[in-house]
Amino acid sequence: MGWSEENNIHLDIRWGISDADIRRGATELIGLSPDVLLTNAPPSALALQKATVTIPIVFAAVTDPVLLGLVEGLARPGGNITGFTSAEVALSGKWLELLKEIAPNIKRVGIFAPPSNLGAQAQIGAIQGIAP
Repeated sequence: MGWSEENNIHLDIRWGISDADIRRGATELIGLSPDVLLTNAPPSALALQKATVTIPIVFAAVTDPVLLGLVEGLARPGGNITGFTSAEVALSGKWLELLKEIAPNIKRVGIFAPPSNLGAQAQIGAIQGIAP
């Protein structure tokens, strides 16, 4: 895109696994007064949203940003945050339907997701709703 970190762009990157690390990284980035913030997961998007209402935030790979309260709606996000959803929650039920079509004899399905991830919990709800 013609950007060069030495000439016309500066990237400040923070990582975090624990909630405390994520909040600390969000606070540090806000303190640097960037032109825009980019994030790729619900925990960091939520931390940035709580930390600033003025710096634009763009998220990627967030499931159901409306449910998470990141945006008012996908068509009109409102506020200082917008982005791309990684999966529409309603499609989660389709995953189970497809799995049953591919392997019609399955009786049990295991789902591995962190309880703190509200997007994953919404997906599990959609899967449980289609299961009967």
